[in-house]
Amino acid sequence: MGLAKRIAAVVVPLGLVVGGVAYGVSRHGSDDDKTLGECRTEVGGFTVVLTDEQARNASLIAAIAVQRGMPAHAATIGLAAALQESKLYNLRGGDRDSLGLFQQRHSQGWGTRQQILDPVFATNAFYDALEKVPGWTNLPVTEAAQEVQRSGFPEAYAVYERDARALASALTGYSAAAFWCHLPAPDGSAPPTARRAVGLRQALGPAFGTVDIGAVAGGKLEVPVSSASRGWSLASCLVAHAQQLGLASVAYRGHEWRADDDHGWRSGSGGANAVVIG
Repeated sequence: MGLAKRIAAVVVPLGLVVGGVAYGVSRHGSDDDKTLGECRTEVGGFTVVLTDEQARNASLIAAIAVQRGMPAHAATIGLAAALQESKLYNLRGGDRDSLGLFQQRHSQGWGTRQQILDPVFATNAFYDALEKVPGWTNLPVTEAAQEVQRSGFPEAYAVYERDARALASALTGYSAAAFWCHLPAPDGSAPPTARRAVGLRQALGPAFGTVDIGAVAGGKLEVPVSSASRGWSLASCLVAHAQQLGLASVAYRGHEWRADDDHGWRSGSGGANAVVIG
């Protein structure tokens, strides 16, 4: 089952934080776990807080841009569009026949209902359309998003541009170790290493293509990466999906994230050529 199939369609408010106030972020656990279930990006003193579901979709949008070899500007445009259209939720309804992350309409040629509700398909369809826009790499975020979406509210994308830039910077590796989630620790019943590797390949494949996964000491797995952008994109996607994949830790380029640590990435293991998964 791919990453797209692990993302449930739930309609709830957007979880953003500006100036230290969070909106739409549900919390689980005791009163001492005030950040449990949250995912956070901090770039240049600006903070965005998302629910874990929003974070999974955001990481997917950024990962597909990286996999396609598109610049971070593409991820910013995609994230701004999805923030405005669906608040980063895979919606099963909308205006007229609009559906999914980007509220694409099957009557307008975006695909079948089933295809549009597949976040991987929908994101690739968005980027396919973006790449057909003349000079899109030099267009402002709002203008580029409108060229793809043809919204009745073309200026609305500007509302989310700063949030989208921060997320894209963190999720594509321009701002290293700037995205993390505070999640419940796995229950300790992880499957054998070989089976985990198969599950991870299946989960990562739709966004990253063929992924080589090997076993390393301590029952951990590692994924070789060809660039820092791909490495941080992969690491961020794993963090965002950690609860669904049963991951306890992710390490890359001297940083380590642990599920039950609410302080984000800390100095730790992880080289420059592979993401290590615990």
